[in-house]
Amino acid sequence: MSQFNFVSDLQNALVMDGDTRGPAPRWKKKLEASMNGSANTTRSVLSVSYNTSFSGVQASTKTPGKNSEAKAKKSMTTPSKTPGGGDRFIPNRAATNFELAHYLVKKDEKSDEENDEQPTGSNNDNNVQASAPKSDHQKLITEAAQVSGDNAKSGRILCYQNKAPAAPESHTNPLKVVYSLKTPISTKSGSRYIPTTSERILDAPDFINDYYLNLMDWSGDNIVAVALGNCVYLWNAATGNIEQLNEYEEGDYACALSWIQEGQILAIGNSTGAVELWDCSKVKRLRVMDGHGARVGSLAWNSYLVSSGSRDGTIIHHDVRSREHKLSSLNGHAQEVCGLKWSTDFKYLASGGNDNLVNVWSLGSSGVGTAQEPLHKFTEHQAAVRALAWCPWQTNTLASGGGTADRCIKFWNVHNGSLIKSVDSKSQVCSLLFSRHYKELISAHGFANNQLTIWKYPTMVKQADLTGHTSRVLQMAMSPDGSTVISAGADETLRLWNCFAPDPMAAKKVANVNSNAKKSVFRQSLR
Repeated sequence: MSQFNFVSDLQNALVMDGDTRGPAPRWKKKLEASMNGSANTTRSVLSVSYNTSFSGVQASTKTPGKNSEAKAKKSMTTPSKTPGGGDRFIPNRAATNFELAHYLVKKDEKSDEENDEQPTGSNNDNNVQASAPKSDHQKLITEAAQVSGDNAKSGRILCYQNKAPAAPESHTNPLKVVYSLKTPISTKSGSRYIPTTSERILDAPDFINDYYLNLMDWSGDNIVAVALGNCVYLWNAATGNIEQLNEYEEGDYACALSWIQEGQILAIGNSTGAVELWDCSKVKRLRVMDGHGARVGSLAWNSYLVSSGSRDGTIIHHDVRSREHKLSSLNGHAQEVCGLKWSTDFKYLASGGNDNLVNVWSLGSSGVGTAQEPLHKFTEHQAAVRALAWCPWQTNTLASGGGTADRCIKFWNVHNGSLIKSVDSKSQVCSLLFSRHYKELISAHGFANNQLTIWKYPTMVKQADLTGHTSRVLQMAMSPDGSTVISAGADETLRLWNCFAPDPMAAKKVANVNSNAKKSVFRQSLR
């Protein structure tokens, strides 16, 4: 009751000393509020102690003192920091480290329980073993808590304090080999692996290093014909047997080789300007067809018709069934004709020359040979055009490649004579082939990398570079099944690349590009 009298006397004194003509000053209001709060707190504390003493429960021996009064005043004068102004604190689970909190809470309780459960007469060693953590996870938590100390509550546990040390200089990561491979994405079967090294290497001594000649071809019977020096050899890709077909007299040599679509008839253009027909199954020459005034560097078959291009700039159509074999002569080039290709539907003949021209000749009105004047004359190349290839799934699309001064691969629409796309290959283009199983194109190049490049068509995104030749790759040919490409280089080697192997998981087989070819009516009764 003395505290209540003190408070009331103090309030009366403040009222008597203060000015009653206006509202009380701000400092008086704060003092009154604080004094009223202390009085209420004192009453509540006294009432609690009074009630507990008479309720049959043992009262606490500790009485409120100065510290409790100060804490009560501080709690009433300090505003609440709880979000939203609530009456309790709700923790944020995302910012709580439950493992550390659980360890700190259970640390003392665990030691007490282990001491209680230990039987009488146990030694100190047992106490040490009982108090040690039982699992590796608890050991890690213990070490982290001991290292971090009091600051561990606001920090992370089991994290790197410093950056991981760098690998030594002598260390090599073997995974770099995996990721350095240029693995393309096929348009038909998803991702596929393209081997960038040749499957087999054949020795080709005396292979003539001449950009304008076509000295190799692969037959439908899986036989590769190649001209080496003044000889022509046959290599059976199935058995590996090698056979010499012909040997020319000194000074003469073969300049162009081309197999008929069906059978073992090989056309050979030689340095004298003649076209020879050989029956390779019997190793016998069937006939010789002349008409050119210079060497024949390019040949192309269309059933019983063989077309030849010469250094004299002319193209001659030969009917191999007739005694008078010469059907017509085309004069569309001013210099050597070094490239000849019939389209896959045999409606167009493309010719490339050393005069940087690409001519497209349409099928003649009689259905044999071509018209006398070119349907299209493309002049956009800046160097000789030897590499020609027709798209097997777009019969009106022609691809052509230029020499060292041009280096471009161009695509033409022969229906309207327009340029579809032009790509700079960065090196001399020597040969072009379309894949039969994928929408891809492979090109053979000279200086500076002497590589074969696989392109995705029609985007012309580079898929892979096939390297191994040490000199320019002069020519390519494709196997009958369309899975393997053979390349002939000026380094006197033939290399086989299994780069177009068909997808074994495909439900349907890709139709052979020669399925639409005309059936050969070539007869052995040649005069």
